[in-house]
Amino acid sequence: MTIRYPNGKVYKRSGEMKSENKLKRQDKELSFSNRGKTLEDEINDTNIYYLNKQIAVIHKKPVPIQIVKVEYPKRSAAVIREAYFRTASTTDYNGVWNGYYIDFEAKETESKTSFPLKNMHPHQIKHMEDVTLQNGIAFTIVRFSKLDRYFVLPYTVLMSAWKEMESGGSKSIPLKVFESSTMEITPGFNPRIDYLTAIEKMIIEKE
Repeated sequence: MTIRYPNGKVYKRSGEMKSENKLKRQDKELSFSNRGKTLEDEINDTNIYYLNKQIAVIHKKPVPIQIVKVEYPKRSAAVIREAYFRTASTTDYNGVWNGYYIDFEAKETESKTSFPLKNMHPHQIKHMEDVTLQNGIAFTIVRFSKLDRYFVLPYTVLMSAWKEMESGGSKSIPLKVFESSTMEITPGFNPRIDYLTAIEKMIIEKE
């Protein structure tokens, strides 16, 4: 039975109000706990969870740099004053999951309608192609930061958009393509970005 106040507002028992307020606090705490974190932070946290649970071994690749100048202000501490990138980096992460080689890039965009392809680089596309040819799994995790939506973008979908751009077509991938042709990830608490569940679904659908 629904009971209303004279102004039409629904009356709620104290127990119902406490339960509702608790859920609101939990949602707020989850939101604040991830506020300020980058996509990279969230993926790193997720990878630690995977490793601790023996689900997968996936790490961020170290950036290859050549150190040119080092100073030693203290005997026990060295400070790098000058360095440069030795080679162009490939993708952000790689590792092994369930017998599969995993290799992927992580990108964020503030656009609410599309993912600009200028965020990718030709050598990254070529690297993903090489991984795919060796039966590895290559993809990009894309976060639409203004929408707080996450997608696993398969290499095949990315490659199709890239070729279209090179032929004079669109220079971005519309959000509607993500919604129809990629796997969306629902953010959670732990792991925060469970991208392997999306990859598993992608493999099942492919087979």
